[in-house]
Amino acid sequence: MDTGAVGETVPELVVAAAAVVEQGRLLVVSKRAAPDLFYLPGGKPERGESLRTALDRELREELGLPPSSATPLTEVRATAALEGVPMRLVVFRADLAGRPAPAAEIAALRWTGAAVSPQLNVAPAVRNHVLPLVV
Repeated sequence: MDTGAVGETVPELVVAAAAVVEQGRLLVVSKRAAPDLFYLPGGKPERGESLRTALDRELREELGLPPSSATPLTEVRATAALEGVPMRLVVFRADLAGRPAPAAEIAALRWTGAAVSPQLNVAPAVRNHVLPLVV
């Protein structure tokens, strides 16, 4: 955990996310609440839920389908782009069981290569830590 103001403790946000790569490009998504910021699909585990189970549930909710496979790729400690709190991003290399489509709170999905378009605002944790590993 990190400490905010004196006497205030800021809990670490834990997120399970999928690095889905097709034809040398990484899948990124944006939320309706922040449609101009793109990050990896996934989310927070519910109480008692494993990271892998959370990943499956989140991909079904956000993309309309489960992963056909998912293996641990990396763990990133950074500041969450939306929440501005310390985050532990646990990333799985995943393949999808079909074509993804935005669902639930997802506003849009895009595919990006290593050279991210200046018009695509990718969260720093994804841009700096995940993209170099997968594309």
